[in-house]
Amino acid sequence: MTLEDLTPWLFSRTTGGIRWGLERTEELLAGVGDPHRRFSSVLIGGTNGKGSVAALCDAALRAGANARSIGLYTSPHLVSFTERVRIDGRPAAEEALASAAKRLKPAIERTGASFFEATTAMAFLAFAEAGVDLAVVEVGLGGRLDATNVLIPLATAITNISRDHEEYLGAELEGIAREKGGIFKPHVPALSAVPEPDLRRVLERCAEEVGAPLVHLDELASVEDVETEVNGTRFRLRSGHWRTGDLQLRLAGAHQARNAAVAAELLALLPPAWRPRWDTLVEGFASAQWPGRLQLEEVGDTRYLLDVAHNPAGVLTLTDALDRLAPPRPWLLLLSILADKPWREMVTALVHRADKTILTQAPSAPEHRRWDLAEVSAWIRRALGTNALVIPTLEAAVDQAASLGSRGTVIVTGSFHTVGDAMRILGISAL
Repeated sequence: MTLEDLTPWLFSRTTGGIRWGLERTEELLAGVGDPHRRFSSVLIGGTNGKGSVAALCDAALRAGANARSIGLYTSPHLVSFTERVRIDGRPAAEEALASAAKRLKPAIERTGASFFEATTAMAFLAFAEAGVDLAVVEVGLGGRLDATNVLIPLATAITNISRDHEEYLGAELEGIAREKGGIFKPHVPALSAVPEPDLRRVLERCAEEVGAPLVHLDELASVEDVETEVNGTRFRLRSGHWRTGDLQLRLAGAHQARNAAVAAELLALLPPAWRPRWDTLVEGFASAQWPGRLQLEEVGDTRYLLDVAHNPAGVLTLTDALDRLAPPRPWLLLLSILADKPWREMVTALVHRADKTILTQAPSAPEHRRWDLAEVSAWIRRALGTNALVIPTLEAAVDQAASLGSRGTVIVTGSFHTVGDAMRILGISAL
């Protein structure tokens, strides 16, 4: 069976909600010889920014004359499932992922493993079979009971903490912090980029309980002279681990300078044999790409800005970036948000900045999570005193946006589903 044959079976495992615990993932991996013990790893958690940090770490570890093999595991994907599992900067071969899935399939069905548990085991088996030396791994959801937490990494990091996935993690930030601090391991160095004092104290207690040496980003490094444009970001890094120097990113947005500082300080916590040199860090960061994050694309006569902002904190980052980058007006907002997100808060922040708004549905979003377009449209009219155009089909919405927004910028956002589906329609690759 090919990966294409197996994908519907994998995605069928997204139904039924999430059952917390590491037992199923551990059982899957034990059945194929514990492949996650055959490579070193770095584990990155947080509410937002962890994917960007992972991509920057991956690029820096691969830069220079590095003969070692580096894996990258992230989620979710935008266009292709193979985006999730990369080896040496390229998507893992479909044959390798299919082989991993077939070997794991009996245990997946026996244990009732979820989609994410299954794909995490697949990724770790593919890394081991390919001879990966170190894998940079992004936590899926939470941390303590996330499938990725079966790893015993060389170092861990938490980027930030805000509200998301409240149906699983709760609405209390201290509780969310405790879940994310669950990735700390005994004697494994940990980095926190969380600025809030009360949440830092929660993470400090988590680290103390397991004996993890924890350091805070703002005690180690700072970013200065941040300049950001639609094609990238420049800034100066001041760090006790690294020389003070200028860094250039292909990632747009002032927030990416802080993400790069997190990546740099996380890499500095690695054993000396794995720690890149400054020149390698500069080279790697300059080459790192992370699609769907303030990604500017021109298709035909239309300029698109694609961003996967899918929670209030992500929307705040997006609106701040729009104010700083000031892409050409008018701004046409093409928006689809999952119904279980705090969409009223997100819509308010976005619609007020847009010149025109189109509400739509992302076809890849699970049906039970799709928002009610009539309800949203009526709420915008009543609460915000403006009108939004409703086009239920994303393909038709993209066509209309191209027509209405050709002189300015079409901003596509609201969820990973929205951005990924739009990229697929527009023929934009995420690889």
